[in-house]
Amino acid sequence: MRKVFQAELHQIGEELIEISQLVTEAIQKANSAFQGADTELAQEVIAADARIDFLQNSLDERAIDILALQGPVASDLRMIVGALRMSASLERMGDLARHVAQLARLRFPANVIPEGIRATFDELAELDVQIAMKVKELLETRKLELINEIGAANARVNELHASVFKAVAADDWTESAPTTVDVTLASRYYERFADHGVSVARKVAYLVTGEWQPVAPLN
Repeated sequence: MRKVFQAELHQIGEELIEISQLVTEAIQKANSAFQGADTELAQEVIAADARIDFLQNSLDERAIDILALQGPVASDLRMIVGALRMSASLERMGDLARHVAQLARLRFPANVIPEGIRATFDELAELDVQIAMKVKELLETRKLELINEIGAANARVNELHASVFKAVAADDWTESAPTTVDVTLASRYYERFADHGVSVARKVAYLVTGEWQPVAPLN
C-alpha cells in the first residue's frame, strides 16, 4: 500500500509539471498572437485552455481521493494540500494567457497596444514567459534559488504594470476609450499571471522547507 501511495504522490507531481508546461506554451503563443494580431494562434491558445482545466480537475480529484483514503500526515499532507493550491494557481495562469489571446482576437486586424507603449508590453510578455519557465523548472528540480529569480522578475512586472497606469492617466495620452480599456486589461493580465507564478513558487518553498510565509490572497 505504501508503494501505491508513493506512486500516487509522484503522479500528482508529474501532473503539476505537465500543467506548468502547458501554461508556458499558452503564454508564449498568447504573446505571439497579441504582438502580431494572429487570430489563428489566438484561437489555439483559447482552445488549448480546456486541456489545462481538465488536467487541473483530474489532479484535484486524485488529491482529494488520497486525502480521503490514505490519511496522509506531515510532509505527505503538505504535498497534497500544496498540490491542490498550486494547481489552482496554474489553472488561473492558463486562464490569463487565454485572456491575452482573446484580446488579440477581439481587436483583429489591429494591434491591441499602441506603438508608443509597445516596448513595455514586449517586456511584460517576456518576463511572464521567464516566470512560467522558471516555475516549471522549480517544480521539476525543487531548486529554491529559482524562487528569488521568480520574485525578481515579478518585481519588474509590477514596475511595468504601474508605468502603464501612469501612461494612460497622463495628460498626453490621446488613445480612444476602447484602446485605453484594452491596455489596462492587458497589463492587469500580465501582472496577475506573474503573481500566480510567485504563488506557486512560495508553495514549493513550503513543501521543501515546511515553513510558510503568508501573503495577500490572489484573485
